[in-house]
Amino acid sequence: MFYVILFLLNPGKIYFSLQIALHIFIQITPVIISVIILMGILNYILKPKTVIKHLGEESGVKGWLLAISFGILSHGSIYVWYPLLKELHEHGMRTGLLAAFLYNRAVKIPLLPLMIFYFGIPFVALLTFYTTVASVVEGKILELIEHMFVGREEEKIV
Repeated sequence: MFYVILFLLNPGKIYFSLQIALHIFIQITPVIISVIILMGILNYILKPKTVIKHLGEESGVKGWLLAISFGILSHGSIYVWYPLLKELHEHGMRTGLLAAFLYNRAVKIPLLPLMIFYFGIPFVALLTFYTTVASVVEGKILELIEHMFVGREEEKIV
Protein backbone atom coordinates (compact mmCIF):
# COMPACT_ATOMS: atom_id res chain seq x y z
CA MET A 1 0.00 0.00 0.00
CA PHE A 2 2.87 2.32 0.90
CA TYR A 3 4.46 1.86 -2.55
CA VAL A 4 1.13 2.64 -4.24
CA ILE A 5 0.87 5.94 -2.38
CA LEU A 6 4.48 6.79 -3.16
CA PHE A 7 3.93 5.79 -6.79
CA LEU A 8 1.08 8.29 -7.02
CA LEU A 9 3.27 11.01 -5.49
CA ASN A 10 6.50 10.32 -7.38
CA PRO A 11 6.30 7.53 -9.98
CA GLY A 12 9.83 8.15 -11.31
CA LYS A 13 11.57 7.36 -8.02
CA ILE A 14 9.43 4.28 -7.39
CA TYR A 15 10.20 2.99 -10.88
CA PHE A 16 13.91 3.62 -10.28
CA SER A 17 13.87 1.80 -6.91
CA LEU A 18 12.03 -1.16 -8.45
CA GLN A 19 14.66 -1.33 -11.21
CA ILE A 20 17.42 -1.46 -8.57
CA ALA A 21 15.56 -4.16 -6.62
CA LEU A 22 15.13 -6.20 -9.81
CA HIS A 23 18.82 -5.78 -10.65
CA ILE A 24 19.84 -7.02 -7.18
CA PHE A 25 17.42 -9.94 -7.45
CA ILE A 26 18.88 -10.91 -10.84
CA GLN A 27 22.41 -10.75 -9.39
CA ILE A 28 21.71 -12.96 -6.38
CA THR A 29 19.44 -15.49 -8.11
CA PRO A 30 22.32 -17.61 -9.53
CA VAL A 31 23.97 -17.71 -6.11
CA ILE A 32 20.76 -18.76 -4.37
CA ILE A 33 20.08 -21.43 -7.01
CA SER A 34 23.67 -22.70 -6.66
CA VAL A 35 23.33 -23.00 -2.89
CA ILE A 36 19.99 -24.80 -3.21
CA ILE A 37 21.53 -27.27 -5.67
CA LEU A 38 24.60 -27.67 -3.43
CA MET A 39 22.35 -28.32 -0.42
CA GLY A 40 20.44 -30.94 -2.40
CA ILE A 41 23.65 -32.67 -3.44
CA LEU A 42 24.99 -32.50 0.11
CA ASN A 43 21.76 -33.96 1.49
CA TYR A 44 22.05 -36.82 -0.98
CA ILE A 45 25.79 -37.47 -0.53
CA LEU A 46 26.50 -36.31 3.00
CA LYS A 47 25.10 -38.57 5.60
CA PRO A 48 25.13 -37.55 9.26
CA LYS A 49 27.86 -40.15 9.93
CA THR A 50 30.14 -38.48 7.37
CA VAL A 51 29.59 -35.01 8.83
CA ILE A 52 30.15 -36.30 12.35
CA LYS A 53 33.34 -38.06 11.23
CA HIS A 54 34.89 -34.98 9.63
CA LEU A 55 33.23 -32.10 11.52
CA GLY A 56 31.77 -33.67 14.66
CA GLU A 57 32.93 -33.90 18.26
CA GLU A 58 35.74 -36.35 17.47
CA SER A 59 37.02 -34.54 14.35
CA GLY A 60 40.05 -33.09 16.13
CA VAL A 61 42.61 -31.01 14.26
CA LYS A 62 41.30 -32.20 10.88
CA GLY A 63 37.90 -30.63 11.62
CA TRP A 64 39.47 -27.32 12.58
CA LEU A 65 41.63 -27.31 9.43
CA LEU A 66 38.60 -28.08 7.25
CA ALA A 67 36.50 -25.34 8.85
CA ILE A 68 39.32 -22.78 8.53
CA SER A 69 40.10 -23.76 4.94
CA PHE A 70 36.50 -23.75 3.76
CA GLY A 71 35.89 -20.46 5.58
CA ILE A 72 38.78 -18.85 3.72
CA LEU A 73 37.75 -20.37 0.38
CA SER A 74 34.06 -19.47 0.68
CA HIS A 75 32.80 -16.50 -1.30
CA GLY A 76 29.57 -14.68 -1.87
CA SER A 77 27.06 -13.17 0.49
CA ILE A 78 27.08 -14.67 3.97
CA TYR A 79 23.30 -14.98 4.18
CA VAL A 80 23.43 -17.45 1.31
CA TRP A 81 25.68 -19.73 3.39
CA TYR A 82 23.40 -19.77 6.45
CA PRO A 83 21.01 -22.52 5.22
CA LEU A 84 23.92 -24.77 4.27
CA LEU A 85 25.66 -24.23 7.62
CA LYS A 86 22.39 -24.87 9.45
CA GLU A 87 22.03 -28.15 7.56
CA LEU A 88 25.60 -29.19 8.44
CA HIS A 89 25.04 -28.22 12.09
CA GLU A 90 21.87 -30.32 12.22
CA HIS A 91 23.86 -33.25 10.78
CA GLY A 92 26.42 -33.00 13.58
CA MET A 93 28.89 -30.20 12.79
CA ARG A 94 30.45 -28.80 15.96
CA THR A 95 29.45 -25.28 16.96
CA GLY A 96 33.09 -24.27 17.32
CA LEU A 97 33.84 -25.35 13.77
CA LEU A 98 30.85 -23.39 12.57
CA ALA A 99 32.22 -20.30 14.33
CA ALA A 100 35.68 -20.90 12.85
CA PHE A 101 34.19 -21.14 9.37
CA LEU A 102 32.33 -17.85 9.79
CA TYR A 103 35.33 -16.14 11.41
CA ASN A 104 37.68 -17.10 8.57
CA ARG A 105 35.39 -15.63 5.94
CA ALA A 106 37.19 -12.38 6.87
CA VAL A 107 40.21 -13.65 4.90
CA LYS A 108 39.37 -12.76 1.30
CA ILE A 109 41.67 -14.48 -1.20
CA PRO A 110 40.83 -12.12 -4.10
CA LEU A 111 41.76 -9.13 -1.94
CA LEU A 112 45.07 -10.54 -0.64
CA PRO A 113 47.19 -9.17 -3.53
CA LEU A 114 45.79 -5.68 -2.97
CA MET A 115 46.32 -5.99 0.77
CA ILE A 116 49.89 -7.15 0.19
CA PHE A 117 50.47 -4.18 -2.12
CA TYR A 118 49.35 -1.71 0.55
CA PHE A 119 50.60 -3.38 3.74
CA GLY A 120 53.31 -5.85 2.72
CA ILE A 121 53.65 -9.62 2.96
CA PRO A 122 54.72 -9.78 6.63
CA PHE A 123 51.67 -7.85 7.82
CA VAL A 124 49.21 -9.85 5.69
CA ALA A 125 50.77 -13.17 6.71
CA LEU A 126 50.66 -12.22 10.39
CA LEU A 127 47.10 -10.91 10.16
CA THR A 128 45.96 -14.10 8.40
CA PHE A 129 47.73 -16.24 11.01
CA TYR A 130 46.14 -14.29 13.87
CA THR A 131 42.73 -14.52 12.22
CA THR A 132 42.94 -18.30 11.98
CA VAL A 133 44.24 -18.65 15.55
CA ALA A 134 41.53 -16.29 16.85
CA SER A 135 38.90 -18.36 15.03
CA VAL A 136 39.97 -21.48 16.91
CA VAL A 137 40.01 -19.61 20.24
CA GLU A 138 36.58 -18.12 19.50
CA GLY A 139 35.24 -21.55 18.50
CA LYS A 140 36.59 -23.17 21.69
CA ILE A 141 35.07 -20.41 23.84
CA LEU A 142 31.73 -20.85 22.09
CA GLU A 143 31.83 -24.61 22.66
CA LEU A 144 32.70 -24.06 26.33
CA ILE A 145 29.75 -21.70 26.75
CA GLU A 146 27.51 -24.12 24.88
CA HIS A 147 28.54 -27.00 27.16
CA MET A 148 27.94 -24.86 30.25
CA PHE A 149 24.40 -23.89 29.27
CA VAL A 150 23.21 -26.69 26.99
CA GLY A 151 24.64 -29.31 29.35
CA ARG A 152 22.59 -27.85 32.20
CA GLU A 153 19.43 -27.83 30.08
CA GLU A 154 19.92 -31.54 29.25
CA GLU A 155 20.41 -32.34 32.95
CA LYS A 156 17.10 -30.61 33.78
CA ILE A 157 15.27 -32.60 31.11
CA VAL A 158 16.59 -35.94 32.42
